Amino acid sequence: MSAFIINNSIQIPWSELQFSYSRSSGPGGQHVNKTNTKATLRWDVQATAALPAAVKNRFEKHWGARINKEGVLVISSEDAREQRSNMESCLAKLRHMLKISAQRPKVRVPTKPSRSSVRRNAEKKRQHSQRKSQRRNSKNISRDD
Repeated sequence: MSAFIINNSIQIPWSELQFSYSRSSGPGGQHVNKTNTKATLRWDVQATAALPAAVKNRFEKHWGARINKEGVLVISSEDAREQRSNMESCLAKLRHMLKISAQRPKVRVPTKPSRSSVRRNAEKKRQHSQRKSQRRNSKNISRDD
């Protein structure tokens, strides 16, 4: 397999994905202290040619907090006791992020309020105004007494 396949149009070459492994703070008892099970995935988002420009812009906008100053996305996983499971978890997270970014946002169709809703709102405003003006008049009357 020469590429990490997201969908028909997005395929990331494995050469762009860099994995590193370190000691995990997750489950494993004494085993945790002697094996490198935490997986960290690094992917240079700004330098990749695998993403179309629109998808790359949406990705950077949506997931910008996870991208460092050099433009590298960092994903880590230490949920499992095995290095391979944590690596697969990182890839699943990346796939999820890319699928969300690949979806085009729905275009908002501006609508106008219906005539009856405009009429109802105007009537409510009129009633509210009358109620307040009646309160004002009653306060003025009580002061004069």
